[in-house]
Amino acid sequence: MEINFQMLNIIEINDFHCSELDIYARYTEAQLLNKDHPEDGMFIAESPKVIGRALDAGYEPVSVLVEKKQIKDNEETKELLQKFENTEVPVFTAEFDVLSKLTGFKLTRGMLCAMSRKKLARFQDMCEGKQRIVILENVMNPTNVGAIFRSAAALNMEAVLLTPGCSDPLYRRASRVSMGTVFQVPWTYIPKGDWAENSMETLKKLGFLTAAMALSDRSVSIADPALSQEEKLAIILGTEGDGLAASTIAACDYTVKIPMSHGVDSLNVAAASAVAFWQLGMGNRK
Repeated sequence: MEINFQMLNIIEINDFHCSELDIYARYTEAQLLNKDHPEDGMFIAESPKVIGRALDAGYEPVSVLVEKKQIKDNEETKELLQKFENTEVPVFTAEFDVLSKLTGFKLTRGMLCAMSRKKLARFQDMCEGKQRIVILENVMNPTNVGAIFRSAAALNMEAVLLTPGCSDPLYRRASRVSMGTVFQVPWTYIPKGDWAENSMETLKKLGFLTAAMALSDRSVSIADPALSQEEKLAIILGTEGDGLAASTIAACDYTVKIPMSHGVDSLNVAAASAVAFWQLGMGNRK
């Protein structure tokens, strides 16, 4: 595949400290998020696959950063760059010795893209027409968030809701680990406040029964047929280590456990999510 370079807005970078690289090299995740004005926020997508899925989902590119060699030798990169032909989007290029100073650059497969964030939907609107949704309560590790999204996409979950204490799904590590599925599965944040008391009641009014993934005296097995037969189910997963808050568990219709052996009491939240989504997802409804 050949690229028509005259149709791309290519800008060559020779100095790691030049201002054009600030977004990629020197902005923190907090600066990109722009919490006080999230409508002006950005995020960085890594690798051609992740960038392509973000573009397909309608996210607007701000700029592209790509290693020179990738333009010449990588067919996936060449194909993706065609999406930037006849646009004003700057395509910054540099040699590997310049870009290798970027933390974790080797994981990006030679390509980064700065993109504008979208306005998030109300969680009530996000739930409309859905039968299987996921709620993450204070899951703070971006690797776990990304892995959960990948499982949600693969195993028939229709939306993900996050409490404000969760890691941002658009953090670079989260979107990379998700393989870009954070751009395929609809998601939004639940408002601040006592979500277990307020938002849980809203979910019930929308017709959802709630299933807390937790160990307790009243936990039922994830294989309980009543769970998969529920018309609308929200699967709730808690933070690493401590799990779900007691108030959340108390407010749920079900408390659900994954049977364990060899004295293991629980799985990592990302691993538990895959088991839960497989067992309770749309594909297993009767």
